[in-house]
Amino acid sequence: MYPYEAPLKDMQFVLEKVFNAGDVWAGIPAMAEHLDVDTALAILEEAARINQDLVHPLNRSGDEEGVQFADGKVSTPQGYVDVYRQYAEGGWVGLCGDPEYGGMGMPKMLGVLVDEVGYGACNAFTLYNSLTAGAALCINAHASDELKALYLPALYSGQWAGAMDMTEPQAGSDLRNIRTRAIPNEDGSYAISGSKIFITGGDHDLTENIVHLVLAKLPESNGISLFLVPKYQVNDDGTLGQHNGVSAGSIEHKMGIKASATCVMNFDQSKGFLIGKPNRGLVCMFTMMNYERLAIGIQGLGSAQAASQLAVTYAKERLQGQGVNRSKTEADSDPIIVHGDVRRMLMICKTLTEAGRALAVHTGMQLDLAKYAQDDAIQAKAARYVGLLTPVAKAFLTDRGLDVAVMAQQVFGGHGYIRETGIEQLVRDTRIAQIYEGTNGIQAIDFLSRKVAGDNLATLKEFIAELQAIMTSFSNQQGVADVMARFEQLLAAGEQINADKLVRPALLNACAVDYLDAFGYSLYGYYWLAMRDAAQQEDTEFAAQKNYLCDFYLQKLLCRVDSLLAQVNAGEQVTMVMPAELF
Repeated sequence: MYPYEAPLKDMQFVLEKVFNAGDVWAGIPAMAEHLDVDTALAILEEAARINQDLVHPLNRSGDEEGVQFADGKVSTPQGYVDVYRQYAEGGWVGLCGDPEYGGMGMPKMLGVLVDEVGYGACNAFTLYNSLTAGAALCINAHASDELKALYLPALYSGQWAGAMDMTEPQAGSDLRNIRTRAIPNEDGSYAISGSKIFITGGDHDLTENIVHLVLAKLPESNGISLFLVPKYQVNDDGTLGQHNGVSAGSIEHKMGIKASATCVMNFDQSKGFLIGKPNRGLVCMFTMMNYERLAIGIQGLGSAQAASQLAVTYAKERLQGQGVNRSKTEADSDPIIVHGDVRRMLMICKTLTEAGRALAVHTGMQLDLAKYAQDDAIQAKAARYVGLLTPVAKAFLTDRGLDVAVMAQQVFGGHGYIRETGIEQLVRDTRIAQIYEGTNGIQAIDFLSRKVAGDNLATLKEFIAELQAIMTSFSNQQGVADVMARFEQLLAAGEQINADKLVRPALLNACAVDYLDAFGYSLYGYYWLAMRDAAQQEDTEFAAQKNYLCDFYLQKLLCRVDSLLAQVNAGEQVTMVMPAELF
């Protein structure tokens, strides 16, 4: 099994040269005071060190041992508790948290790269940190000042963990049918009773307390409200009180991420506190979920990077067959990287992964501008772009993440199907990212129906026009016209869908995935042009690599947009016409 190595040079390049992070941060007073590119790179280097040296060694052993459940208690694999303690002491859980409550206040542009390193090193371990950061974000955005002061410092420090409790057996993607109830107490708190399933990090032994964000219904209400429910009650001075009736009923036995505790959680008259307004729980939860959906997109990206890295290393070492320029009389074999089909797979892996990193940083930048920009117009535009890009980042990054993991496994041949190489675990661990935090089909429907057609294409047009304006400034115009043409075709298809959506109600649902993917591949074309342009200022070898990869993407993968838009333009009828009983 090869070690994981964070792609620091590529990360620095995208952050500093493609998206000009230094200029972005200089324009945000909250960032300019304590952050510059050198500081950000030092943080990235330290994140790489701790994940390579401490977290990645847990990856295989944690998968083989898995989470254990006995006597109502959940325990993580050997080594997890110690490494989590060191990770938390380094301040990593609160990296992007509010400094007022002990967070480090780092921008999401940097946070997505730290997340990528974590997921590349170990999917299961990094999920615990991600859920805690997301819970803290929601509390900070919507809870009372008293709750924030009491809970956020311990969450940012990693002393406590967070979890998001939404799903019930009868209420998965459609949460209207949840049965968990919240009964008001005389002291202003609520008694929460019910059960939740598929709760990532619902219970474990990494922290002394776990803070659950629970969706529940108030009496005589069909609305959904959000409640903060700790595993152990918290006294006014921050010390822990009695057990709060929060317990794990069981853990799920899964295909992958076996060291991540996925629990059935039971709440028995558990004391909880309302977050936000009554019956507005989903609004509050979506603050967390937008960040979590990006984080899960990064899970796909981190897995793709790790898989691509493994495949390249193996392809350079594995001797098999002879290259086309070798004499057939020679007995020696060549590394398989000389063979065209292997190169095809490696080039696909690399181009999708590097463009995916650009999408992650771009989305992170919009989140930062939406939160911190001083100009109201810039802030509002960034918020629209966040809405547009978030479902794409979640769905496209995770779909392509699995594609890359499977393709990298194929490079290994038979050795990719056995445990020793580590690639088969990546395939299993990556698969879940397409499912949780809203399935990718639902992400696509949200993108097409709400963010594109629901907006009459206004934000999509604005976003694409901005990219097209940037492309006209590139010193090398080769390929620019091709990418611009795909964007125009995408807009034309979107206009037609928008015009037909009322008279063809199944159209949006049936075409959503193809439309999102067409946008994703078009957007990656832009990112490759931007990376090629920025790389011309780098060293000759680095610039040459980006040129080769850009050419490959434009000639081999950008054309996928044409096929996807052909499927979109074919409409919904051929999908919907066959009677259900004939399936």
